[in-house]
Amino acid sequence: MPKNEAHVRLDRFLANNLPEYSRSRLQQLIRTGFVTLNGAATRTRYLVRTGDKIELSEPPLEKIDTQPEPIPLEILFEDKDIIVINKPSGLVVHPSAGHRQHTLVNALLSHCAALSAIGGKERPGIVHRLDKETSGCLVIAKNDEAHRELSRQFAERMVEKIYLALVGGKLRKQAGTIEEKIGRHPFHRQRMSVASSRGRPAKTEYRVIRSRDQASLVECRLHSGRTHQIRVHLHHLGHPVLGDKVYAARSAKKFTRQMLHAWKLGFRHPKTGGWKGFEAPLPHDFATGIKMTTGN
Repeated sequence: MPKNEAHVRLDRFLANNLPEYSRSRLQQLIRTGFVTLNGAATRTRYLVRTGDKIELSEPPLEKIDTQPEPIPLEILFEDKDIIVINKPSGLVVHPSAGHRQHTLVNALLSHCAALSAIGGKERPGIVHRLDKETSGCLVIAKNDEAHRELSRQFAERMVEKIYLALVGGKLRKQAGTIEEKIGRHPFHRQRMSVASSRGRPAKTEYRVIRSRDQASLVECRLHSGRTHQIRVHLHHLGHPVLGDKVYAARSAKKFTRQMLHAWKLGFRHPKTGGWKGFEAPLPHDFATGIKMTTGN
C-alpha cells in the first residue's frame, strides 16, 4: 500500500483503487459483509493501515425486479457492448425510493436483452448519471467488461464531457476555469457547496457562446464529476443555471426545468479502444430558452 493511502477511509481507499465500482456500491458491499479486513467484517469508516489484508467478493447476482417499460429512447449509438442515448429532461436514470417506475432503467430493460450487473439490481448498466432535469448524452454498459473499462475512463478523467448551460446575467469574462472544491452544504442537505469543509477537488472550464444582459449561453467542459458540479460552480460565479429550483429558485418560475444539457460525450470504446464522440441535439425547450433569452 502506498504511504499516501494509509489512514484513508476504507470506502475511499477501495474507490480509489477499484474505479469500476461506485463509492456507494462499495459502501453497500462493506455493510453487507462482502468486504473483509484481515478476515473479518469491517466498517466503511475504518482507516486503512499498511499491512492490512482487504478482500472483496461479489454477492450472488440478484434477480432484477425492476419491470421493463416500453419508454421511447433516442438512441445515438448502439452495439453489443454499449448504448448511447440522448436522455430527455424529466427522466430519472434509475429506480430509487421515490421513483420505482418510469425510469431510464425501466426503458433499458425493455430495449436491451442484457445489461451489466456491476451497478446492482437497481442500476443495471448505469456507468454515470445525469440529474432528472438535465438532458443529453449518456452511455450505458451492456456487459461487465464494458462497464469496468468505462468506469476506469471516468475515474481517470479520460472522458470528454461538454455541457451547454443557459445562465442568468452577462459574464464578466468570456472564458475561464473554476477550480473550487465541492462538498455537501453544511446546512442545506439537498445542496452541494464550495464552502464545504470536506469538499473534493473539482474543475470546470467555461466559454461564453452568446450573451445579453439578462442571460448567457455557456459551454462547460468538465474535468471532474462531482455532484451538481456545473450548477454549483456557476452559482458560485454569480451566474446560476436558469430554471434550477435548488440554486436559482426565482428563475424556476420562467422555466419548467434547469437549462442544462449534456451536449457532447467522448470516450474510447471499451472493446475496440477507438475514440467515439457523440453530440446530443438540443431539445425543443432548450432551443426555445436560448432564443427567448439571448435572441439567437
